[in-house]
Amino acid sequence: MESPDPRNLVPPGRTAQFSAFVAAVLMVALLVSANGLVSFVSALPDLPAAFWTMAVLAVACDARPFLPPGRGQSSSAVFPSTCFTFAILLGWGLGPAVAVQAVAVVASGVRMRHAPWRTAFNAGQYACSLAAAYAITRLGPGGIYDGAALGWTDITAIGGAGVAWFAVNYGLVTTAVRLRFGERWWPNAWHGLPFELLSTGSLLLLAPVLVTAARASAALVPLVLVPLFAVYRMARLTVEQHQLAALDPLTGLPNRKALLAEVNEQVHRHAERAARGESGTRLALLLIDLDRFKNVNDALGHAVGDRLLVEVSARLTDAVASPQMVARLGGDEFAIVMTGITDVSEARSLADQVVEALAEPVPLDGLPLDVGGSIGIALFPDHGEDFATLMRHADVAMYDAKHRNDTVAVYTAESDHNSAERLGLLADLRRVLEVGASGRADGSGSAEATTVRGGDGAVLSTSAPLEEPAGIRWWSRRRRRPRLLHHDDELIARIITGADPTVRRAARDGEPDAAAAGGAVWSGTGGGGQPDLGGGGADPAAPTVGDRPGAEPGTDAGEIMMYYQPQVAIATGEVVGVEALLRWRHPRRGMVDPEELIRVAEQSAVMRLLTRRVVDDVVEQLAKWSAAGLGLRAALNVSVRDLHTGEIADQIADRLTRYGVAPERLQLEITEGALMADPRRVLTTITRLHRIGVGIALDDFGTGYSSLQHLRRLPLSEVKVDRSFVLGMTEDADDAAIVRSTIELAKALGLRVVAEGVEDERTWRMLHAAGCDAAQGWFYARPMPAEELVAWLARYRPLRPLGGHDEAEIPRRHAR
Repeated sequence: MESPDPRNLVPPGRTAQFSAFVAAVLMVALLVSANGLVSFVSALPDLPAAFWTMAVLAVACDARPFLPPGRGQSSSAVFPSTCFTFAILLGWGLGPAVAVQAVAVVASGVRMRHAPWRTAFNAGQYACSLAAAYAITRLGPGGIYDGAALGWTDITAIGGAGVAWFAVNYGLVTTAVRLRFGERWWPNAWHGLPFELLSTGSLLLLAPVLVTAARASAALVPLVLVPLFAVYRMARLTVEQHQLAALDPLTGLPNRKALLAEVNEQVHRHAERAARGESGTRLALLLIDLDRFKNVNDALGHAVGDRLLVEVSARLTDAVASPQMVARLGGDEFAIVMTGITDVSEARSLADQVVEALAEPVPLDGLPLDVGGSIGIALFPDHGEDFATLMRHADVAMYDAKHRNDTVAVYTAESDHNSAERLGLLADLRRVLEVGASGRADGSGSAEATTVRGGDGAVLSTSAPLEEPAGIRWWSRRRRRPRLLHHDDELIARIITGADPTVRRAARDGEPDAAAAGGAVWSGTGGGGQPDLGGGGADPAAPTVGDRPGAEPGTDAGEIMMYYQPQVAIATGEVVGVEALLRWRHPRRGMVDPEELIRVAEQSAVMRLLTRRVVDDVVEQLAKWSAAGLGLRAALNVSVRDLHTGEIADQIADRLTRYGVAPERLQLEITEGALMADPRRVLTTITRLHRIGVGIALDDFGTGYSSLQHLRRLPLSEVKVDRSFVLGMTEDADDAAIVRSTIELAKALGLRVVAEGVEDERTWRMLHAAGCDAAQGWFYARPMPAEELVAWLARYRPLRPLGGHDEAEIPRRHAR
């Protein structure tokens, strides 16, 4: 059954005010046209043939008006009677024009199935418009109706009459829409104004020409049908172009532009439903991305891919019932707008239907092609209140479904790795790294320009120093003389002074007395008074980035720094190395969670710049420790993006040579996830690093589902047992068994084993009994800045385990 025209209905809750407005318009129309209609009745026998010709053409043309499809609710159809009735107004006065217009309105109302109240309102609106135009013509000196020659004042009055007619008519229509449909009236009215000016304005301008022709002969009046047909064709071509611009040329489905208009319209409608307390106030936007479509294009060509898209569009159209919209956004992306739903389960049900429709292979040229898809769902108003937000959140959900190897996913904030907050965090991270790079170049006095290009194609320009003293604070905006502080412990003061050549030189040349009195410590601060990477002590009084002379206000993005956690040989208790851990103190958020920091950076070119910063800093710190006689090995984590090219191997080789650090003092930790992402490319990079002499450790072993042959094929020197197993080994026999098996496997392959997350004595003793080589965790020490680590080393006394541990007490978790 065909649904009724919504323009014939008045939304509940607005009936009273809208009815009052319609009644007022009709009352004004009767008042302003009553005298003219009375005069018209008495003058009927005297009206010439030209008048009757125009009247017949006005009614006949309005019996088939041109209604532009898809126009906004403030727009009206193109009624050719406007030309004839305005000409009658100019030639014979207000009464005849109102009478003919009323008959034409009734004819068009019957043809277009208007409600009686709507037909009456249209007649009243035209009567008011004609009355306003008539009043303007009366301002002229006269002569318009008596057949005399027209002067410039008369022509000006006619132009003003046309403007008055349009202003009153369009104003009444948009006011009616405002009263019926709420706040949407102004965008729709403004959007429809150019079309109305072009179409209605053309008809009004034809009226004076028509009057002039009628004065000469009534036979000339029908000739106006030719320019009227031109106006009709112009309007139709304009609409056709508008429709073509909103259609996808390949599938014939609505495109992104049409989807934008539909979602914006439906958002307003659903918001009004919610305001009236009606049901079905949610809207769902489903974003569909086909799986393996690129493989079809690559293997069979784009022609077959296009045929596949046409078939998919047909299946989607069949699966989605009217009035829901199916659109193609481009490539292999489609969208569905589902309106009038109450909860997300309805959207999921539709998504399941779509999945089922796409599950059947598509036969093309005798070859069945599988075309599954991933679907992301975003709801109005739960996940956004405008098209842009809903579209972005549906896209996030769709990629979440892909990453989980699922078919359907609903948007959740936890899956949004590119939210506005995270994008702002990424911008801050980029800024703090770039400030650090420029400060390092300035501090060294010379810099070698390099370019970092990330996997997303973005280019980051930075500077890498050719020669740089180890103690220069390379992220400062300007070079400063290190400040010398005293430490109460003479041994610690000497160790720290000897670890930093710059401080040692300043203590020797600038303040010998201070150095002799107890040693000099270079104190620098990061954001929030935290120690810097070079081993400075905390100094809350030191200025922050935003407070330093020359710093631009509002540009402080905090400070990146390295913390170090000791790795201790379990059997001897000796500190054999440290793990370098990245920390970022943000000026507003405080310490940023390291996992969030990596998530933010990993998807952009900033990850490459961050890795360069970490490598530079750790190698520089190793050089300082070597100068102080500390032979520690430092391990640092690298991203899978870093291992896809040989850039990191070149950088590490350059830094080791520059700072004079032995390669075996540095170790890279790679996760099983990095191996699984692209084993061939990762193997090439770590093989180069192994040849340089850098150690390779497999981090988080047991969590990445990698094949055991990686332990055999890769040039590994160490395996790190993931903390998730170590933390539970004292309470769960299964975890303890996993840890022991990992240790035995690594030992059989000649690899060192390091356990993460050792936080109590019992775990420490169990690891010793299992034969684990080294451990790290809060049982020994928390991660700390370089300066605190040196102080901790001075205080540390090796702790050696004695005896074993009764593992029979460990309970086994319930069967899973």
